[in-house]
Amino acid sequence: MRQIDIEKVLTEKSALIDKAIEKYIPRRYDEDSLAHTLGPARYEYHVEALNKTIAEPLWEFLDRGGKRWRPSLFLLICEALSKDPKKFVDYAIIPELVHNGLLIIDDIEDDSALRRGKPCVHKLHGLDVTINIGNEMFYLPLLPLIKNRSKLPQSIVARIYEVYAQEMINVGFGQAMDVAWHRGLADADKVSERQYLQMCSYKTGTLARMAARMAGVLADADEDLIEKLGRFAEAVGVAFQIQDDVLDLTGKEFAEKKGGRGQDITEGKRSLIVIHTLAKAEPKDKRRLIEILNKHTTEQRLRGEAIDIMRRYGAIEYAKCLAQKVVKESWAEVDKLLPHSGAKEKLRAFANYLIEREI
Repeated sequence: MRQIDIEKVLTEKSALIDKAIEKYIPRRYDEDSLAHTLGPARYEYHVEALNKTIAEPLWEFLDRGGKRWRPSLFLLICEALSKDPKKFVDYAIIPELVHNGLLIIDDIEDDSALRRGKPCVHKLHGLDVTINIGNEMFYLPLLPLIKNRSKLPQSIVARIYEVYAQEMINVGFGQAMDVAWHRGLADADKVSERQYLQMCSYKTGTLARMAARMAGVLADADEDLIEKLGRFAEAVGVAFQIQDDVLDLTGKEFAEKKGGRGQDITEGKRSLIVIHTLAKAEPKDKRRLIEILNKHTTEQRLRGEAIDIMRRYGAIEYAKCLAQKVVKESWAEVDKLLPHSGAKEKLRAFANYLIEREI
């Protein structure tokens, strides 16, 4: 079997996705693009104000990069379902823009300093501008559906809206669980592995599942396949989050972009690695790990001590193995339903890449 260069696939698809985003959200608004987005002004648009508070900060954030893996997953699924992905690329921007909006809001909630190696949006533009941008990024992605509704069967449009609404509900509930744990609003030290995986399937798996289900609906796949593709994508999202947690503790380049190794420790995050350690650790180590997590410390020495405790109980390796298992099991369901093709092999390689990456 030939080696598939997933980095190249992501780069190629990222260019398509960014071009599609610009089609609906220009880098600079003018009267015509505002009329296209909002309809003709009843009175008069203040173009400069909207560029300063929407277009400029939004594109500054998007231009920082990101893997664009969710819309790439969307396009790969379209291709695996024997459809021309270029015909559906406009809809691939939906999960990507929502994802970036969630990151912007998440950084406010965590009072994070850095994102993708630069100051967070709220640090650069203030809370008022940033909250508004984050909220807009939950609705701007619907423009492709609004503008192209006459080109699609109404049953498909309705189903896409249904998928979008349900997944957006899910993602908020996933975030709520995570916030409750690291804020101490619920007994985080008794969180089970299954509760963590449920949180993760909603917080991180949701947008991947959204991408996969939307791709399936647009490709007119049957409902059983759509749901199995959604489960597979959800598993990829969960595994991606677990790998993020691993890299936060072990990845040099990854950690540098976030502002140092162990940012999750500073947040007091109850990751799978922490949960496994708390379940296996001797009382003394368990007490010490909880103490460090509850300090929300930025001191690298204490972060290092917490990482050493987690390593002592094999928690990092355990998390890696579980991520691989989750993806393997969900792929087995999809594998039986998708016909053999080059696109299918790319899809499999894509999932493996996301859980083996180093950054």
